[in-house]
Amino acid sequence: MPLQGPKPKHQNSLPTPRKIRRSCSKELYRAVKRMNIYIPEEKMEAGEALYYKKVIGNLIWIGENQSNRKLLADWWDEAVSGELAELWEVDQEKLKLAFRAAFCGS
Repeated sequence: MPLQGPKPKHQNSLPTPRKIRRSCSKELYRAVKRMNIYIPEEKMEAGEALYYKKVIGNLIWIGENQSNRKLLADWWDEAVSGELAELWEVDQEKLKLAFRAAFCGS
């Protein structure tokens, strides 16, 4: 039986689908709250599904850059905000600013 070496101490594993779904939901909830608008439940669920699919599609890259919130927010601006703003019928620039404030803490 071959010996297995010790596991690296600081190697981050990819999050589970459940954790990703919950994180997407929380991030969008915080952004909507900062915009101080009402989004109907159906549109919130559709937005969460859209965001979840985008994250799953880029999971390896997101996992590699999980400690760089600014870079992840830049990706969100390019990959998610346009479709989400169209779905929710809100101004894309306001949505970007609200998400960045909620996600990056600025």
